[in-house]
This record gives sequence, C-alpha cells and structure tokens, in this order.
Amino acid sequence: MMREHMMVTIGNRNDPCPCGSGRKYKKCCMGREGRTQAELADFYFRRHGIRLKTAEEIQGIRTAGELVLELLELAENLVVPGAVTGEIDDRIAEETLKRGAISAPLNYRGFPRNTCISVNEVICHGIPGERVLQEGDIVNVDVTPILGGYYADANRTFAVGRVSKEAADLIAVTRESLRRGMQVCGPGVHLGDIGFAIQDYAEREGYSVVRDFVGHGVGIEFHESPQVPHFGRKGTGVKLAPGMVFTIEPMINIGRKDSMILDDGWTAVTVDGSLSAQFEQTILVTEDGFESLTPYDPEYFSA
Repeated sequence: MMREHMMVTIGNRNDPCPCGSGRKYKKCCMGREGRTQAELADFYFRRHGIRLKTAEEIQGIRTAGELVLELLELAENLVVPGAVTGEIDDRIAEETLKRGAISAPLNYRGFPRNTCISVNEVICHGIPGERVLQEGDIVNVDVTPILGGYYADANRTFAVGRVSKEAADLIAVTRESLRRGMQVCGPGVHLGDIGFAIQDYAEREGYSVVRDFVGHGVGIEFHESPQVPHFGRKGTGVKLAPGMVFTIEPMINIGRKDSMILDDGWTAVTVDGSLSAQFEQTILVTEDGFESLTPYDPEYFSA
C-alpha cells in the first residue's frame, strides 16, 4: 500500500530544499510536508517532469516485468557457442508476441531489431545480426516488452561457455554494482547517492563506469524522467519519492570509461576495445525502500 503522505525532515529553513530544486527550504517546500500522494505526484511532475506511478500503473509494470523475467530466462538458454545474435533476437520476439506484448526497441527512433544484444567490447545498443557467439564471449541481452500499454526494462550479461577470469570478474563486479545501487534506494535518497554507490565500488575494484549512458524513468513510456547516472556525488540530484519507477543499469568497463558510436548510429563500444558488462533492473521506490519490478536473481538482489 502506498503511503498517504511523505514526511520531510529538515534541520533549518535556510537549508537546501529536500525536493532537490536547489532553492532554500523556506522558499520552496516549507509548509507543504503533509501533502497527499496525489499532491506529491503533481508537484514532482510540475517541478521535475517525473511521473509518480499509481497503484494500477505499478501493477501493470509489474506484470510486464514478469514477462521480462521469462524473456531473460529464454535468452540465457539461447546464449551458447555457435548461436547467431539475430536468431536469438527472433526467438525473443516470437515469445514476446506469443504473450500478447510487443518489443519496445523495434523501430524506436529507427532501431531495427527487438532487443539489444551487446558482445564483448560493445557497451550497449548492439544490433542483433549475423554475429556468431564464440566460446569465451560475454554477451548482454536487453529486453523491454510493452504489455497492456506498460513497459518494463531489464538486462543481464551472460558468459558464453567458459570465459576468462578477467571476463568473469568483470561480470561479477558489474552485477554487484547494480546491487549496491539498488540497495541505496528509498524515499528521501538523492539520485546522486545511487550513482555514488556504484562509482565508489566499481572504481575501488579497478574498473571504470561509463558516463555516456544512464538509467531512466520507465513504465508509461520507454524513456521518462529522471535520468539516473551511475556516477555522482552524495546528496545531489532529485530526492526519491514513493511511486517513482526507473532503471538502474550500470555499464562497467575493464579499461577506459569512454565510448564511441559505430557507423550504424547505435552500437556503442569501448574506445580502447576493452570488455564491457551491464546489468539492469526496473526499480519502484516504496514507502520504506524499494522493490524490483523485474526481480531476476532475487536471492542476490532483494532489499
């Protein structure tokens, strides 16, 4: 059940407003702490362009998220040595349609396929095609079905057969980076706190965090506000509120953080050819923490 009011604790009327506006508390939200969830939703949309989701919308996204889990499980079984990325995409598209859903990436701003399949040095937005997976590759599969008008978005990085220790360690650190970003989430937390948790951990482990692509609001549309960087400073950015739904999807590189886009206009690769991995889930901010609406690997990622 969504909490009816969001209480704000502030130490001084001259402190920065906890809503993240950048204005002083006395000139922004002072005296508005007892607003209802509907009033809070109206405020977040007018001030930040962020849609706080209703209980009905959350259930719709959660149902789409159940399909995401099935599609990622299918992907895991399809990602084997000798598999062709275009054929993996076709199978996921077939299953998506069978469930009465459609693939959000298809024709989105001209993207030609149903999923993003990103291999080795590809950071994100890899276009499925004729590439044949080889033993030792790592491959990220990113799915976003639209079911009943609602979007859920998640991805996983898989090992193709036996991979090097270097690749396995990258996958483990990226998975843990997502977990640490998720564990921060809850009402009153700043967006910058999520990015800090990810960046601090990944860089201490000796890896780099991609800056050119970020998480995003999702649910009613494919990409909504807010943007969710995977780097940042504590105490910066908009404060999270119950009903916010967004993705956290850190992209972690073995080498430099920099990326470049190939001539197809979509495929983002590491500039130095180093391996890159990514994990993503769709997160709901609840009244006392968070819930994953795409809860794969629940034993690891639970609140």
